[in-house]
Amino acid sequence: MIIIVRGFARFGELIGRERRMEVPEGTTLRALLDQLADTSPALAEALFDNERHVRDYVILMRNRQRVERKNAPDIVLDDGDEIAVFPPVAGG
Repeated sequence: MIIIVRGFARFGELIGRERRMEVPEGTTLRALLDQLADTSPALAEALFDNERHVRDYVILMRNRQRVERKNAPDIVLDDGDEIAVFPPVAGG
């Protein structure tokens, strides 16, 4: 199945603005993040802390709905899902 991953700001530089990834049925959001991290040490460092937990500042969205980082291992992706990865957002 095909998943579309979009990176924003720093993650856009590391992941790309849009990347299509082919993954097997039953892939979880966490497994997708692991697969992405395996492509680049800089991306792995940006996504995960030393204990390989998704960093607190990483914002994840699935199909334009925010996802809690702690739920990533339990979220099974569907063909055509769009995953967005953001750094912290600030502004006024």
